[in-house]
Amino acid sequence: MQLVFATHNQNKFREVQQLVPPNVRLLSLTDIECHEDIPETGKTLAENAQLKADYVARNYSLPCFADDTGLLVDALNGAPGIYSARYAGEQKNATENMDKLLAQLEGESNRSARFSTVIALRLDNENILFEGVVEGAITHDKHGTDGFGYDPIFRPQGYKKTFAELPLAIKNKIGHRGKATQKLLEYLNNLRFNN
Repeated sequence: MQLVFATHNQNKFREVQQLVPPNVRLLSLTDIECHEDIPETGKTLAENAQLKADYVARNYSLPCFADDTGLLVDALNGAPGIYSARYAGEQKNATENMDKLLAQLEGESNRSARFSTVIALRLDNENILFEGVVEGAITHDKHGTDGFGYDPIFRPQGYKKTFAELPLAIKNKIGHRGKATQKLLEYLNNLRFNN
């Protein structure tokens, strides 16, 4: 089976590719020569994921899925949320995003936060959504060099290390994107066996 993951983010693509079984050939937007930056104009993670999946299905006629992920910080009323990637500006710079978030939480004792990923699957004109959430807290400074995005300042619940310090295998098992991807793969697997 061939399936497009509607992303240009190679870190995200590699993370998901680790979870996909060998019988699924995963393609990125670059692989299908889609170089557009698909607009994310939705008001929710689900809407943004759906917009990206619909774009690929409409313009390339390929089975695909897309995701949108947000970091929701309790002390900031759920911000940065859908604006996580461009929190410090349209340049989408991870270091600047983390610096801005840490500055806004300075002196704040409530560091509770969660990552949420919504995956929108577009298959034979059918749209299905899958969600994965991981609870945790924002650290006071950056730790670790692995991962991407906010990983150096997010410590998942039950762990002493940030996502940037944990091995990818653990992050994929406990993380938001891993959980949503597992639900997607279970759905595709059931579909294959029921046809």
